[in-house]
Amino acid sequence: AIIDIKNRSFSIVAEVENPDGDAEGILVTLGGETGGFAFLVLDRKPTFICSWLGLEKYTIASSDPLPRGSCTFRFDFAYDGGGPGKDGTGTLSVNEKAVAEGRLEKTVPIHFSTDDTFDVGEDWGTPVSSTYTPPFTFTGTLKKATVQTDNQ
Repeated sequence: AIIDIKNRSFSIVAEVENPDGDAEGILVTLGGETGGFAFLVLDRKPTFICSWLGLEKYTIASSDPLPRGSCTFRFDFAYDGGGPGKDGTGTLSVNEKAVAEGRLEKTVPIHFSTDDTFDVGEDWGTPVSSTYTPPFTFTGTLKKATVQTDNQ
């Protein structure tokens, strides 16, 4: 259902409308509690959560809320390489300004999940993190979501 982002650098970009300044919810998620990621607005803050096989969780979150109005929210992952499941650096940006950065010390090398799917605007499977309860539908307007890898 999605291009293969494992073992490589990738980007996720969401164009959203946050009319009242209090939008929350899933923008894009892949996988679930046994491994995957969630690109979301949690507690009004842009956030990326990655689950490594359900054993370790990595969260990169802005300390500032998503701005009111139209904005572009982006996550860039720079894979360090060196084989499957290695680490890398993730950067969150809002309107082309970096708002948070962090390390993912391990990444899922083969399968995110056997039964969770790629979802846009809400999460229909198991949650990537216990910090939200599915479907956690985005309460703003998600105009567009784009996923691309370094070799597209």
